[in-house]
Amino acid sequence: MNVWWAEYVEFGRNDRRHSIVVLIMDMGVQGLNMGDTVAPAETLRLAELVEQLGYRSWWAAEHVVLPSPRVDPSPSEPDTNLLDPLINLSFVAAATSRLELGTGIVILPQRNPVVLAKQVASLDVLSSGRFTLGVGAGYLTQEMTAVGVPLADRGRRTDEYIDAMRALWHSPAPAYDGKYVSFSGVDAHPRPSNARIAVGGASDGALRRALVRGNAWIGVGTPEETAANLKRIRRLSAITERPESLGALEINVVATAALDASVVRQYEDLGVDQLIVFPSSVDMPLDEALAKLITLR
Repeated sequence: MNVWWAEYVEFGRNDRRHSIVVLIMDMGVQGLNMGDTVAPAETLRLAELVEQLGYRSWWAAEHVVLPSPRVDPSPSEPDTNLLDPLINLSFVAAATSRLELGTGIVILPQRNPVVLAKQVASLDVLSSGRFTLGVGAGYLTQEMTAVGVPLADRGRRTDEYIDAMRALWHSPAPAYDGKYVSFSGVDAHPRPSNARIAVGGASDGALRRALVRGNAWIGVGTPEETAANLKRIRRLSAITERPESLGALEINVVATAALDASVVRQYEDLGVDQLIVFPSSVDMPLDEALAKLITLR
């Protein structure tokens, strides 16, 4: 979260009493690894523009395949261009120096956690610690079937895969023995300097996963939906033990409401640390949308 200093002046007097900290909600962008923005030159141009405009982060979504023909709850038509998020973010990392990078999200049960742990560590090193691995358990039956993963056990797989990756990143002698992943007598370097995990989803299982295993939570919704989800997080946090090593849970929300300054303030007032926006959803040229949205903070 950006921090601005402001001088407090008591009403009716000119003397400065004390300084206060004014917290400004951060903004990130989503959806620029899909559609008409996937060409290399356009990706580089947009990455530089997003960083220059003052956005905190760039998030890249994932679907390996999409149902064809499209059926609910598929988010896009089957012929939608959608780049692999880790490859897109590697490209963006090379074109920027401050912009944080995140997967929003990787469908974790569809990935091999040992291979993914190496990819995350590599991206962390090449981005100088700017990468956050956003994960979700998935929801498209057709996609899960295509990669050979049952939909039914995706939650337990997600939990095991997070724990296994953290063992590879942090344990002096990495080992893990679970139902879905098992290894010992191995090691992997380089180790990431800042391996962060953000957990997406709004089910009770996903919210508990964020509390127990996540540095951050990624929600999706309007201010009203966000308020309801944050209330559930507070309820679950009272009965869920959060590891001290994870620190405070950062709240990231992908905005689905039509945005103006008052709506952005509603998200901020709820305690959202970072609002993630889809510039392509604004009815104006993309560059104009990016410039306009950042001014609403």
